[in-house]
Amino acid sequence: MPVLRQLLACLGLFWLTTPALAQQGAPSRCLAIAQALPMATYAGFTPAQAESEGEVRITYAGHSTYVIETPGGVRIATDYSGAYGSDPLPDVVTMNKAHRTHYTEMPEPGIAHVLRGWNPQGGPARHALGVGDVYIRNVPTDIRTWGGDLERDGNSIFIFEVAGLCIGHLGHLHVRLADAHYGAIGRLDVVMAPIDGGMTLSLDAMSEIAERLSSSIILPMHRHSTPIGAFTGRMGPGFAVDFRDSSSLTVSLRTLPRQRTIIVLKGV
Repeated sequence: MPVLRQLLACLGLFWLTTPALAQQGAPSRCLAIAQALPMATYAGFTPAQAESEGEVRITYAGHSTYVIETPGGVRIATDYSGAYGSDPLPDVVTMNKAHRTHYTEMPEPGIAHVLRGWNPQGGPARHALGVGDVYIRNVPTDIRTWGGDLERDGNSIFIFEVAGLCIGHLGHLHVRLADAHYGAIGRLDVVMAPIDGGMTLSLDAMSEIAERLSSSIILPMHRHSTPIGAFTGRMGPGFAVDFRDSSSLTVSLRTLPRQRTIIVLKGV
């Protein structure tokens, strides 16, 4: 009975930390639950979108825009402003509010799903939807205003679950993540992290987040003001560094590197 009560408590925390998913009834295979039970780190509820096999292609388009192409042919562009990742036109775009380089007020009409990381009506943005073979959800975080204050829920960490992989884009992250954020994010096999060290978080704070997420692959973005070596040096010898001559990589559950690796794709 004590074990059963602990399990029920874990499941209760799972739903409390993920209200959007509880409301929409769309569970996630990447979400962490409280580690009160031995060997019970991750919930095993799996949406159909995350079950397909195959390779995911990820291309660094520029600034903080990565293009994700799923095995089923869904094309996603992150932090979409229209400057990068628009040819061919994506099926899904995600945006964040911090600067006009991270969103557009006039996305092309042919884009089927425009997911803003903030809620124009106020309160946090809530996304939990399946598109083809990918399941997409978000975890809201606060952002700094130009005056230095904090604005609630102006940024979103977007998570893309496809081909058994959990892929996360941290957006224009301005705040250190709390335990509740990590619980709502869950497992990330691949994480796209801003490394500018100024407009977003300091390199120390970002390296702390990247370390705690324990992702197999870290893809740096927001690379305009900080040398790549400054970030890779902060991450230390526990991370391999792989500079690629291509702007794209393909990844699957079977090909995730054994050692956690910072992969630096060719920039534009």
